[in-house]
Amino acid sequence: MEKFDWKLTIKANIFCLRVVGLWPHEGYKLDFYTVYAFVCLNVFINCRNFFQVANIFVVYDDLQALTGLMFASFNDVLGSVKLYYFVRQMRLFKRLMAQLDQDIFQPKTVKQIALVQPGLFSWKFVYVMLWSPIVMVLLLWVAFPIIDGTVKEHRLPFAAWFPYDTNISPLYEITYIYEVIGICVICTAHINMDTMTAALMMYVGTQCDILCDNLKNIKGADYNKKLIRCIQHHKIIVEFAKDCNTFFNVMVLGQFFVTTVSAGLSMFQLTLVPRFSSECYFLLFYVGSITVQIFVYCWFGNEVDIKCHNKHLVTLFSTK
Repeated sequence: MEKFDWKLTIKANIFCLRVVGLWPHEGYKLDFYTVYAFVCLNVFINCRNFFQVANIFVVYDDLQALTGLMFASFNDVLGSVKLYYFVRQMRLFKRLMAQLDQDIFQPKTVKQIALVQPGLFSWKFVYVMLWSPIVMVLLLWVAFPIIDGTVKEHRLPFAAWFPYDTNISPLYEITYIYEVIGICVICTAHINMDTMTAALMMYVGTQCDILCDNLKNIKGADYNKKLIRCIQHHKIIVEFAKDCNTFFNVMVLGQFFVTTVSAGLSMFQLTLVPRFSSECYFLLFYVGSITVQIFVYCWFGNEVDIKCHNKHLVTLFSTK
């Protein structure tokens, strides 16, 4: 039977991570891609975050401006933290992806391939659906000065402090483009790191499906051999899940904390803006997008929990 390619499902995810400098072929080393990743991650993410955070000290006496700046900055700063841990755990992540190619993780029959397809499809569906509100927020965010006409006053999409006068052309246009590229890079990194975490959960769930099917089909003269194989598979799944938790536990903790704070600040900001204004719609889409972000973790985590409590796996626990 032809080898099943688990990475095919997350092909778009890997491509996006490679574009923003988060998917080296064999780890970061002194080559062109590492230089590209350094420029992309530091110039368009870390430097941009620094300029935004620095602006807090400029508007700290204006409550509305301060809350508006803080809720926008929280997720961006979190992005830098998530990037650090993602890059730091890259070797572990590459090892996990390589482990999926092992023979014991492979579906052995056409039935098992069909069995794992719903899990793979659900991940693809969530990936596309997660992009929808994010793209809407991005469009509203970068076009807001144009929509309300403040572009004539040299207003930038994001309030930030820069060490030069942004009211002067062409510095204003250059800074505007820089902020647009920066938010696109950081959102792409955010979404694909989150969905890659969900993909690892999805892989754990599909392995549980394969193991359950193997348990249901233990019969014949080689009963003991098949049972031992299932027990080995179970142990490897448990180790794989533990390594997955090691990879993303800090990122998930930070995401839940920052999303909660950002949602609270966004709802407060909604009370300060005019109803049915473009800024009001932007805030509503923003709250919706960060809620979906948390939903992704909860959904796939719950799927893993349900599949781990399958009656056939409980029988295996009892056997052990």
